Amino acid sequence: MPYMHEVPAPPAALPVQRVVELGSRLARTLGVARALAESGRDLDLRGIEDGVGRLCAQTLDLPPPEARGMVVMLREILAQVDSLSEILARGRLPGGCTGHRC
Repeated sequence: MPYMHEVPAPPAALPVQRVVELGSRLARTLGVARALAESGRDLDLRGIEDGVGRLCAQTLDLPPPEARGMVVMLREILAQVDSLSEILARGRLPGGCTGHRC
């Protein structure tokens, strides 16, 4: 039976929307990672590193005016990364082991 009409596919997200969504997901992930780090849990940061790499690459692919619009979001994410790094550094003992694993 032929279709009378086809449902159109939803429009693909615009590149700037994809960058904003990726940045939002990364910010949430960093928040969870911070909470885990503050509780003394070990973290695997590979996913965060990959997310930051994708965010940077996709931002660089934007036209310059749109990329400049991402500066505030990128600075906020950088602040979260720096904060997480400080928490992780405080939790390390000489020799690189963490307090709860030595």
